[in-house]
Amino acid sequence: MAELATIARPYAEALFKASTATPGTDLNGTVAWVEEMAAIAANPQLRQLAENPKVTSDQVFDVIAGVVRNLLPDAARNFLRVIIDNGRVDALPEVATQFRALVNQRNGSSDAVVYSAFPLDATALAGLDAALEKRFGRKLSVSSVQVDESLIGGIRVVVGDEVLDTSVKARLEQMKAALTA
Repeated sequence: MAELATIARPYAEALFKASTATPGTDLNGTVAWVEEMAAIAANPQLRQLAENPKVTSDQVFDVIAGVVRNLLPDAARNFLRVIIDNGRVDALPEVATQFRALVNQRNGSSDAVVYSAFPLDATALAGLDAALEKRFGRKLSVSSVQVDESLIGGIRVVVGDEVLDTSVKARLEQMKAALTA
C-alpha cells in the first residue's frame, strides 16, 4: 500500500497548507468532513461506481456530496472535485489518515485506539483519557473505542506504534510464558 500512501501525500499536504493558510479555518471541522468523505469513498460500491467509465465525474461528485450528512463548505467541495477529476477516489481514505496525522503533529497530539473487553461509558472514557495522557506523556485524541471480548477484561491501547496492554488476556499470556520458560 506504499503506492497509495505516496499518491495521497500531496493531497493531504495541499489540503493542510490550504486549511492553515486560510484565517479562521477550523482544522477539526476539516478533519471531520475529510474523514466523512473518506468513509464514503471506502465503500466498495462507490469505488465500483467511480471506476465505471460510463459514469461521469459530476455524477460521482453528486453521489458523494449527496451522502455526506452535513452541508459541505466550498473548500470541501473544491477538494472533492479535484480528487474525483484526478481519479483518486480510492486514495481518499489514505488522504484523510495523512491529513489527520498532520493536524495531530501541529497540535502536538496523537491518535489513540482503545480496545476494551466491555463497552465504556463517557465518564469512564474521560477518566481513561487523563490517565493515558499521563502515561504516554502527550495529548491524546481517542479516535475510536472498540469492543474486543477476547481481552476477557481490561484494555489495550494503541498509539501510533506504541501499545499499552493491560488486558487479562495479556497477563495470562505473560504468566504462560513465565511458567513454560
